[in-house]
Amino acid sequence: MIWQKPSLHPVLSKNQVHLWRANLDLLTAEVDSLATILSSDELERASKFCFAEHRRRFVVTRAILRQLLGNYLDISPEDLKFDYGNLGKPQLVKSDLVSPLQFNISHSQEYALFGFTNHHLIGVDIEYLKEMPDAVKIAQRFFSPREFSLISNSAIDEQPKLFFKLWTAKEAYLKAIGVGLTGSLASVDISIHQDGQTSLLSIQGDLIAANRWSIYSCVPGADYIATVAIKSNITEQQIVFWSWN
Repeated sequence: MIWQKPSLHPVLSKNQVHLWRANLDLLTAEVDSLATILSSDELERASKFCFAEHRRRFVVTRAILRQLLGNYLDISPEDLKFDYGNLGKPQLVKSDLVSPLQFNISHSQEYALFGFTNHHLIGVDIEYLKEMPDAVKIAQRFFSPREFSLISNSAIDEQPKLFFKLWTAKEAYLKAIGVGLTGSLASVDISIHQDGQTSLLSIQGDLIAANRWSIYSCVPGADYIATVAIKSNITEQQIVFWSWN
């Protein structure tokens, strides 16, 4: 896995997945410039954050999403309009524009992750690898028995990484189907292989349903872990990793 910096905006081929990482820690002037492409409702949402760092992260994440979508769709970022599902998942307003593009976003601390593909449901989740002294207790409550056993039987210093690898995989899938954390974490059973990669083992005990999905873990930055879930049989070679400048 190599995060590339494109000289021109890349073209998303039919059977590809594009993942973009972005560092949200920008200078004030850069943040102010990005804010100019946001809609009035996005600026209103940004103004409601109590802490400046949270406001900055929201502004930068949404502006980058607009830039990336605008490049893929050949539309000015300012002209994009979003609808939001019952749980707040952004999607493009249906209009005269017909596009197979699917996307999802996630951010944690100073990194954001953006996933794009054509035709297929996609979800992404990124988490900062913080200390997790209660990883075993949380896993016992919200994970499957097999996942709980995996974490509880691992070395203490390995537990946070295993926990977040499982968590991001579950969250990516739940975001892809549009339910997020309102869905049951325990209903999604994740397997971690010897090479560290993950796979979807079952969905509510259904092995066949799980076979329709592909999930892959990645490392967007030091002390971060992320996962992408796609409702299609995608190989890791079909995923391209980009760094936003």
